Amino acid sequence: MPLTYDVRVYSIETRRDRPKPYRVRWLVGTQKHSKSYTVKAQADGRRSELMTALRKGKQFDVDTGLPASELRALNGSVTWYEHTRAYIDRRWDRLPAKSRRNDADALATITAALVKTTAGRPASRVLRNALYGWAYNKSRWGQEPPAEVADALHWVEKNSLAISALEDPATLRMALDALSTLLNGSPAAGRTVRRKRACLSDVLGLAVERRYFTIPVNPLSTVKWTAPKSTEEVDPASVANPRQVRDLLEGVRTQGERGAHLEAFFGCLYYAAMRPAEAVGLKASQCHLPKLGWGHLTLRGGIVHAGHGWTDDSRAHQDRHLKARAARDSRVVPIPPHFVAMLRGHIERYGAAPDGRLFRTSRGGVIQDTGYGEVWAEARGAALPPTDVASPLARRPYDLRCAGVSFWLFSGVDPMEVARRAGHSVAEAGLREWDGDGASPGGRLGDTR
Repeated sequence: MPLTYDVRVYSIETRRDRPKPYRVRWLVGTQKHSKSYTVKAQADGRRSELMTALRKGKQFDVDTGLPASELRALNGSVTWYEHTRAYIDRRWDRLPAKSRRNDADALATITAALVKTTAGRPASRVLRNALYGWAYNKSRWGQEPPAEVADALHWVEKNSLAISALEDPATLRMALDALSTLLNGSPAAGRTVRRKRACLSDVLGLAVERRYFTIPVNPLSTVKWTAPKSTEEVDPASVANPRQVRDLLEGVRTQGERGAHLEAFFGCLYYAAMRPAEAVGLKASQCHLPKLGWGHLTLRGGIVHAGHGWTDDSRAHQDRHLKARAARDSRVVPIPPHFVAMLRGHIERYGAAPDGRLFRTSRGGVIQDTGYGEVWAEARGAALPPTDVASPLARRPYDLRCAGVSFWLFSGVDPMEVARRAGHSVAEAGLREWDGDGASPGGRLGDTR
């Protein structure tokens, strides 16, 4: 609730039957407040303080009943570490496991920089483990940490800056510089910086809401800061053309049983521009696969690997709804006839898991990024010439999604439709400036030979 000038201070009330018989009462807006004292002189002193603030035209906080000056002094004792722990506590139950981990990653990075001194500072590895694995992992708050972790957390608690210190642009830039740098000192990727900066903004927004700052404005809005330059997230040289994609999928297929069952999985990333987590969780019931013509996939979510320590049920994986969508939202992606045939062949040969998943391990488990990553690396070595193997071309399975989006755009699909199919905003749709004959660094997009 807001600060107000609407304050009324009443006479001291005496209640003889109470251990603290002298009560100071005052009204802030429509909210009643009171404080009881054993000695009348104490009550007189407190009432005088309130009257002095009122005569000087000070605003009062409706929730606490305190004058704004007292509230600021009280909030000045709240440290960054205390506030961020409260932030984690507030958000934990409603966040998916991977978002919990991302918050912990961002806050561990920033908190290590917002300290009063480096004297007695724990080793970087120990401090990182203490903050990321314990301080900001609520599932471990009830456990006894190892001695070195407990010592590191005690040091942070003792030396953390006050949250109010982030009103100083110099202090805020310390936090921004920390989140834009990796542990080895190299610049973080642009996407990583944006994610961690968003977390910082949310933390500061909560501080504004709790009136920890003298001015009710998020300090980030007052600082002009540019993240250090880093490599482009989507390197155009990583985009494969359709011929190269076919060669790569053939390289997967020719690896025998170790890779053949993943050909359609990688096909999902290219022909339907699916995220790997969406392909991992794809079920037969989501696939419309006619014998002739185009089909479509109705995507409703995916399976995300978050780690045992971040989920509520201690599983390593968590079922998630579509990224940046409502829980029950879905999106339909049309798929071409040759990919329809590929999926039909996969189902005929390998069937589906009991829960309907198309892609699984030999024991029916969730396929791991490390497992399909190794298959992809071998396929690149077998399908591409040495010069391309040494290049960024399709180095990651995720590059297939970028290639699929780029091919849709080059083929004339409306960018809004591309964004809808891929499940992201128009700005993220992978728009690029191709040269005049439609060639990309990875080869001619129109070349289907």
